[in-house]
Amino acid sequence: MRLSHSHTPSLLLLLVVVAPAVLGDVAILRTDYYQKTCPDFNKIVREAVSTKQSQQPTTAAGTLRLFFHDCFLEGCDASVLIATNSFNKAERDDDLNDSLPGDAFDIVNRIKTALELSCPGVVSCADILAQATRDLVTMVGGPYFDVKLGRKDGLESKAHKVRGNVPMPNQTVHDIHGMFKKNGFSLREMVALSGAHTIGFSHCKEFSDRLYGSKADPEINPRFATALKELCKNHTVDDTIAAFNDVMTPGKFDNMYFKNLKRGLGLLASDHLLIKDNSTKPFVELYATDEKAFFEDFARAMEKLGTVGVKGDGEGEVRRRCDHFNNLNV
Repeated sequence: MRLSHSHTPSLLLLLVVVAPAVLGDVAILRTDYYQKTCPDFNKIVREAVSTKQSQQPTTAAGTLRLFFHDCFLEGCDASVLIATNSFNKAERDDDLNDSLPGDAFDIVNRIKTALELSCPGVVSCADILAQATRDLVTMVGGPYFDVKLGRKDGLESKAHKVRGNVPMPNQTVHDIHGMFKKNGFSLREMVALSGAHTIGFSHCKEFSDRLYGSKADPEINPRFATALKELCKNHTVDDTIAAFNDVMTPGKFDNMYFKNLKRGLGLLASDHLLIKDNSTKPFVELYATDEKAFFEDFARAMEKLGTVGVKGDGEGEVRRRCDHFNNLNV
């Protein structure tokens, strides 16, 4: 059964698969980009995310994940928001994006509607997603970071391009870092961005192979494994069953994710590998003991992520609707 983008999965315990494109011309971006053309931009975004997060507490994690998935494929250009039509299967409908939560798409659409009433045709969907992500991260306790604005919305969204550009939970550290490296990120930055898993959830199908059968992972904390087995026992007939990434403080953005890795409480195989691999283990241990270091590195990495593959005036548009190109033939 395919997961509808408007469907909120059932949560019983404990994802955000960090995911992104090609460095673009960052010179077009600046924090005060809408100061004159849409002076209420910051206020409108802030009020919308505050309302939505209070109504649906998983919105922050979902929007953060949506932002990663957008930026790692074709850059931060809102291509992941485009809906499939008769002529094109869009990114959001690739199997790897099937579980992107509907609440994340909804908050972008809510903000776009409000902005079109205040300053029509001015603010791009790519900028809305970037700003909303920052505001939501800070709302749940995460670090503040600057969001430079001025992105244009991309003119392409192809489902077949997703695979190979979005990390998967069964990949090695080397393979995942390869995706980060081609987008300009160091190993340390990759680990810092993986800390986004301190909020959010993963569906059982993403980690069930660690729980059952001859390939069950003996390094999972035994009590944790028992609880997950019980949670996921019917996941083959109900693919909406999910577990929180961080079983200890699932709704708070903190460094508990890294502390959990040291206790055998990493949910995804790719999470657990960060503490196992000698190249990433020192960063996990640093962030587990020093939340300030994690927050500083995460904030810098998020500022950098927001500049990946951005489109300028000649490469994109300001969409009237975030889920449709302005012209069908683009």
